[in-house]
Amino acid sequence: MHEMKPDTHHWRDLLAGDIPPWVMRFIKLTGKAINTHHMIKEHDSVLLSVSGGKDSLALALALSIRLKWLPITYTMRALMINWIEHPIDAGARALLIEYFAALNIPLTILDEPQYPTSFKGEFNCYLCSRNRRRLLFDYAAAHDCKLIATGHHLDDLVETTLLNLTSRANFSTMLPVQEFFGGKLHIIRPMIEVHEQTTRRLSEEYRLPAVKPVCPHDQTNIRSRLKPIVRELVRIDRDAREHIYNAHRFSYRIPRETEG
Repeated sequence: MHEMKPDTHHWRDLLAGDIPPWVMRFIKLTGKAINTHHMIKEHDSVLLSVSGGKDSLALALALSIRLKWLPITYTMRALMINWIEHPIDAGARALLIEYFAALNIPLTILDEPQYPTSFKGEFNCYLCSRNRRRLLFDYAAAHDCKLIATGHHLDDLVETTLLNLTSRANFSTMLPVQEFFGGKLHIIRPMIEVHEQTTRRLSEEYRLPAVKPVCPHDQTNIRSRLKPIVRELVRIDRDAREHIYNAHRFSYRIPRETEG
């Protein structure tokens, strides 16, 4: 799964302080979104929503390294929901546990049914997402976590915008900070300014123990069909993602992310 390549390093190199400029920019860009949108304050308890994929692992890495530099302290824990119908294997499970232990973020892997009886035989991406969110909210409440951090990035925001615009006639998207239950809980998205290609590069070059759980709808859902459209928009204008982000008129405009 994670064969050694001549041009790759290891994620432990980053924890040891050997951080190249492009990874440093990624960490600082994540921190910038946190600061601008006031996502985390001192003594907060943050629950990381972990899918096991490259994005949530990249977020955990950035938050763990960044916390070492801050003059404030907050706590983090991570939750991965492992669907019993499509479970990750024991080897992948062990690698994830090792990774989060090295980051000093306690990880819980919760084995749950993807198709609960309440679905009454129905299943789609919306129901799956709602089921996952319910489990996250319940876990957060049980552990007094007022913040849930997700690995959504700029490409996710753009895809959501296009989906809502073309399918629902609504110009809306995921928010950097989203409030629930009258402010008792917030979902935060610290990587909302980060390009997906950055998390992909990080995962490949530093051999993050990413695992992609089986999803029967992975290649047929509408998001997978929007990805090539986003790539085509970027070929027309390299700043297309940033233009769409800024069109939502969040609290500030973002510049184009520099690669390399």
